[in-house]
Amino acid sequence: MGAGHDHAHQHAHATPDSDRRWLAGALGLIVAFLLGEVTVGIVAGSLALLSDAAHMLTDAASIALALWAIRLAARPASGRMTFGWKRVEILSAQANGLTLLLLAVWLGYEAIRRLIHPPEVTGGLVLTTALVGVVVNIGATWMISRANRTSLNVEGAYQHILNDLFAFLATAVAGVVILLTGFQRADALATLVVVVLMVRAGVGLVRASSRIFLEAAPADLDPTDIGRGMVALDGVVEVHDLHVWEITSGSPALSAHVLVAPGRDCHAVRENLAHWLADEHHIEHATLQVDHAQPELIELGGNADTHCEEAHGPVHRADR
Repeated sequence: MGAGHDHAHQHAHATPDSDRRWLAGALGLIVAFLLGEVTVGIVAGSLALLSDAAHMLTDAASIALALWAIRLAARPASGRMTFGWKRVEILSAQANGLTLLLLAVWLGYEAIRRLIHPPEVTGGLVLTTALVGVVVNIGATWMISRANRTSLNVEGAYQHILNDLFAFLATAVAGVVILLTGFQRADALATLVVVVLMVRAGVGLVRASSRIFLEAAPADLDPTDIGRGMVALDGVVEVHDLHVWEITSGSPALSAHVLVAPGRDCHAVRENLAHWLADEHHIEHATLQVDHAQPELIELGGNADTHCEEAHGPVHRADR
């Protein structure tokens, strides 16, 4: 009997310090604009500007949450936290996705209400603020895009800022329409376009983070194909209890019980499997329990019961 582990971890963040710098820069830009927008809104007595400032506050909060998650995820594994705090980044991503969906519901309600009863909107003030907001959000979006967006955590903050950029672009168009035609409902129509984009981004983040929390296999890895590939390797008779999941975004992991033909070197087969998983599927965190198959399993052509009484999931055999 032999058991082996391949613990060469894939890191979701190759340069976490760089990610923190870009996110901190975007946060500073957003906060500076937020304070300015609140000041202008109070001076102008504009509820619309103050409402938009509240939206910007959620953007700042999403970046701050991402920064906190990166810092916490960098802690080493210890005690009961055997994988460290890497899943905190997925919690952050899910929080950002849910926030986008909640904002979409609120903005959708407000947009429909204003379509029915359009308020007076000062087109010039709306256009000026929107254009400044476009410039600020382009800068913040560019900064966050420089960070590692393969991390759902960073992607969540990015989607917040990107959707705010879309919102300002739509607001600028609405401001021009109001100035040229006096059509007050343009502001609400532009908001509904942004709501659709927010729902799309929010659903994507919630779905991706939920897959990780539910220990589902990553979207680009098919456990059935992996199992068939493993039993096709020389010396492997059966693979069962095969589990594929993600520790955090970009860090796939695998565990399996492998039966090897009698007389074959279990350690050599395990090493060959570990290299194959890393080369073919980029799975560098693999835990493989390796045993010799019972002779009757070979003699009966794989029709005997599996090594374990209750295998978790499908059983992959070399003859199938």
